[in-house]
Amino acid sequence: MSAASRAPLTLTGAAVAALLLSACGSGGTSGGGGNTNFVMGEDGISTVEQGERTAAPDLSGGTIDGKQLDVASYQGKVVVLNVWGSWCAPCRAEAPGFETVYKDLKGQGVQFVGINTRDTSTKNALAFEKQYGVTYPSLYDPTGKLMLRFEKGTLNPQAIPSTLVIDRDGKVAARSLAALSEDKLRKMLAPVLAEK
Repeated sequence: MSAASRAPLTLTGAAVAALLLSACGSGGTSGGGGNTNFVMGEDGISTVEQGERTAAPDLSGGTIDGKQLDVASYQGKVVVLNVWGSWCAPCRAEAPGFETVYKDLKGQGVQFVGINTRDTSTKNALAFEKQYGVTYPSLYDPTGKLMLRFEKGTLNPQAIPSTLVIDRDGKVAARSLAALSEDKLRKMLAPVLAEK
């Protein structure tokens, strides 16, 4: 290959590298695109100050067990939204801890809701819930339409699992774009639970 024919390849490679670097560098401490007011903590959990939060979008529809659910009906409670898929190994790892925290806190005004995504039928999702003993409801969102309702920069459709904490006023208070241990989930919830 001559030097002249290698030049376009070198330029293309440099352009791709620049794009990759700029994509990794965008976001800083705010957690990426959009004006969502998230501030990333050292633990990987992003939070929003109480006066700067934005309302969660309409999250209603069919559940994986064929019922209807509207997350707005839980206003007045702290809501934990967990985006998951039965195909997702980190989702399987975090499911038992989520169920434990749900059982521990549901009497304190906390409601968990799953958003099942990318499962082509509810059969695998239902099997997942049975296997891991998940008792809270999950909206069925195979194409990710519910995630796209959030303000830009709140959720990344590629980041599964993801978890959001919605405060008692129906506003997004915290998020994690990675799997959470039971301990990290409790730490993520504690400040929002303490709010009056």
